[in-house]
Amino acid sequence: MPNPHVLTVDLHAQARTWSLTPEGEAAIHAAAPAGWTVRVVKETTVSDGDGGRGPGPEVLAAIAEAEVYFGFGITRPLFEAARRLKWVHSAAAGVGGALFPEMRESPVLLTNSAGVHAVPIAEHVVAGVMFLVRGLDVAQTLQRAGRWDKAPFVDGSAPVREMGDCRALIIGAGGLGGEIAKRFTALGTRCTGIRRRPALGTPPGFARLAEPGGDALDRELAAADILVLAAPATPETTGLITAERLDRLPREAIVVNVSRGSLLDEDSLTQRLQAGRLRGAVLDVFREEPLASSSPLWQLPQVVLTPHVSAVSPARFWERELALFGDNWRRYAAGEGARMRNLVDKRAGY
Repeated sequence: MPNPHVLTVDLHAQARTWSLTPEGEAAIHAAAPAGWTVRVVKETTVSDGDGGRGPGPEVLAAIAEAEVYFGFGITRPLFEAARRLKWVHSAAAGVGGALFPEMRESPVLLTNSAGVHAVPIAEHVVAGVMFLVRGLDVAQTLQRAGRWDKAPFVDGSAPVREMGDCRALIIGAGGLGGEIAKRFTALGTRCTGIRRRPALGTPPGFARLAEPGGDALDRELAAADILVLAAPATPETTGLITAERLDRLPREAIVVNVSRGSLLDEDSLTQRLQAGRLRGAVLDVFREEPLASSSPLWQLPQVVLTPHVSAVSPARFWERELALFGDNWRRYAAGEGARMRNLVDKRAGY
């Protein structure tokens, strides 16, 4: 007779930062509710994206009797092999790769790790924006050329501002957007948020929420010195920031994307940066990853470009991740699945 309650843990990632530590594995075993068996997969998995690993024999065997699967998203082959699955928890924030039709239509619960990465990503955003606001991209160019030249800073050709003079529009006013707004607000920046469900309220850090919808977004863009994309990738957000919307931004605006590359017209952004129409960009995600070596973005000094690493926080990730999972596991085991944190609306896509 199979064990009635099995948790399959599939978190031995290729990247050391995202790989479950021995201490973390011990903590999962220690947190197991009565009657649960924990099976930890030792095969190496991939943490990039939100559910892209190919199935190996060990994980296929381990998931066959699993009631709960804890990994980096879930793929169709794994889902099909899981005969008793009732809940999937993803250690990633995005769940687009896990929402294939069979999963979307099933009663299997899906939770994600939205918010776990919010603090490091928010600090990454602030660092990148301040780099541009204080003209450090210009200073870096001068440094590499060995030039002591104050002129760009004092003649106005290198726009230098204070954060208190900037207005930020943050698309996605959830956990990530809220952490970004709190830090911007502490520096004097007035933050406006846009969220799909404004009835959830205005998180701390935002001066206000704008009305959702395309017309409202178009109006808000005209007043945004800093545009931050922090919303999940869904059919509604795909292609949200078009060439026309980029043109609604003030000249010298800064564009930040720490969400997904699909939200932004990358080619149009590149053209406007090359033409000097925008002050700069802070980009951690791209339409195609890895970013092609032929992309002009690599060569633009006013672009802070990182390879989808804004969430990295080696000392804190597993602490936050396992606290979230452990809390949800207790709720699930107590029959409170509907009260779990980060429960994904599979129709909405987040």
